[in-house]
Amino acid sequence: MTPEQFRQHGHEVVDWIADYWTRIGSFPVRAQVSPGDVRAALPERAPEQGEPFAGVLADLDRVVLPGITHWQHPGFFGYFPANTSGPSVLGDLVSAGLGVQGMSWVTSPAATELEQHVLDWFAELLGLPGSFRSSGTGGGVVQDSSSGANLVALLAALHRASGGATVRQGVQPERATVYVSSETHSSMEKAVRIAGLGTDAVRIVEVDGDLAMNPGALAARLERDVARGYRPVLVCATVGSTSTTAVDPLAAIGPVCQKYGVWLHVDAAYAGVSAVAPELRALQDGVDWADSYTTDAHKWLLTGFDATLFWVADRAALTGALAILPDYLRNAATDAGAVVDYRDWQIELGRRFRALKLWFVLRWYGAEGLRAHVRGHVALAQELAGWAAADERFDVVAPHPLSLVCLKPRWPEGVDADVATMTLLDRLNDGGEVFLTHTTVRGQAVLRVAIGAPATTRAHVERVWALLVEGHDWLAADFAEQAAARTAEREQAAQREPESQPEPEEADSPA
Repeated sequence: MTPEQFRQHGHEVVDWIADYWTRIGSFPVRAQVSPGDVRAALPERAPEQGEPFAGVLADLDRVVLPGITHWQHPGFFGYFPANTSGPSVLGDLVSAGLGVQGMSWVTSPAATELEQHVLDWFAELLGLPGSFRSSGTGGGVVQDSSSGANLVALLAALHRASGGATVRQGVQPERATVYVSSETHSSMEKAVRIAGLGTDAVRIVEVDGDLAMNPGALAARLERDVARGYRPVLVCATVGSTSTTAVDPLAAIGPVCQKYGVWLHVDAAYAGVSAVAPELRALQDGVDWADSYTTDAHKWLLTGFDATLFWVADRAALTGALAILPDYLRNAATDAGAVVDYRDWQIELGRRFRALKLWFVLRWYGAEGLRAHVRGHVALAQELAGWAAADERFDVVAPHPLSLVCLKPRWPEGVDADVATMTLLDRLNDGGEVFLTHTTVRGQAVLRVAIGAPATTRAHVERVWALLVEGHDWLAADFAEQAAARTAEREQAAQREPESQPEPEEADSPA
C-alpha cells in the first residue's frame, strides 16, 4: 500500500468509523450471533492473492458488526464502561503509523519522556501523592491492564519483602501471604498464582456492612500470620470494587500496613479516574499510604483500551524485581542511569507508544472536559438511585458514590427471587435496547446498572428505568397468574377426590 493508497483508504476507514458512531444507537446493544456464526462467514483458507480494499470494508459490515457487542452504545449499562473517543482513536492511529517500539529510552526518547510527563500530569489531576511523580522516588507508567498492574505490584512487593532474594532464589510460597477482601477483583488471586505463591497464600479479610474491608479484621489476620511464622507481603485495597463499587478505607488500612511492613497496593481500576473531580477525591482519602496505585483511563476517561495508569512510590522495588539487561540492549544512556527504560516496569519487553492517545485526549478535552464527563455520569446514577429508592418494587442494595447502581427487584412472596431477577435480566438484554449485567450481594442476585458510555444521556437512563419497571411488572403479573393457576388446579383436584366414608362400627360380640 503506497502512501497515496493509504491516504485514500485511510479516509474511507475514518468515514466508516464516523458513520458507525453516528448510527450506533440503531444497533441491538448485544451481538446477535450464535457460537460459530462469525467463523462460518469467513473463507476456510487464507487468501492467496491480495483483495481490493473495498471488499475488506464491506466485510466489516457483513462479518464483523453482527458479532459486535457495542460498548459505545448509549444503552450499554453492563460491566464497566470501556470508553473511547475521536482524539483517542486518532492518537492510536498516529502511534500505529509511527510504529515505535518503546522498550528503552534510546529506542525512541519521545515515547518514554512523553509518557513520564503525561503520567505526572495525571498524578496531579487525581490528587495522588508527590512520591508518585517521576521527580520523586517513584513514577508512573502505562500498563496494559489493571490485571497486569496488580501482578507487577505483587512482584515489586515480593522483591522488597525478600530483600531482593526473589531475583536469585525465587519465591518461598509456603511463607508469603497476600491479603484481599471478598470484594477484591479476581485478578489479584490470578496474580498470586502467576507469581508462584498459589491460592493458599491468599487471606480473605472480612468486610463491613458497606462491603468495605474491615481494618480491625485485617490487623487481626496480620498479627495471627506473623505469630505463626508467615511473611505478609501485600495488602490489596480497592477503591470502587467491580461488583458494587465498594470503597476500602485507605486511611485506616494504611497505618496497619505500615505497622507490619506490608506493601499497600490500591486497585482503583474503575473509580480512580473519578478523582479528576476534586469533590470525589474523598473516596480515596489515605492514598498517601499507598506503595502502588492503578486506575484505568480506558474504562471511564474517554481513552481506548489499553491505557492503565500505574504508579509506584519506590521505583527501585519495581525495577529491582523486573530489570534484566542483556548485552544487546546496553546503551550509554542506560549505563549512565540518566534515563528510565520502561521495559523494566512491565512484564513484556516490547511496548507501544501508549501515551500518545492519552496526550491527545487530555489536550482535546482538557481537565475540565474530563471532569464534566465524569460528573455527568455520576449525576445520572444518583437520579437513577433516587427513582429506585422511591419505588417499592426495587431496593438499592449498596452505596453508589459514582456511576454504578446495584438494584434488587422485589418479588411476590413464594417466588424464587434469584430466578426471577435473572429472568428479568435476560428479558431486558434480549430486547436489544439495553445491556445490563448482574452480581451477587449478600448471597442474592442483583442487577448492575453501570452508566458511562460517552453517548448516554438522561433520556437513555430514563429508558432503562422504564424497561426495568415494565419488565418487573410483567414478570410479577406472570408469576401471580401462574400461582393462581396452581391454586385453582389444587382446588379442582381436591374437589375430584371422593369424600372419605367413616369406618362401620363393629357389632358387639355375643355374651
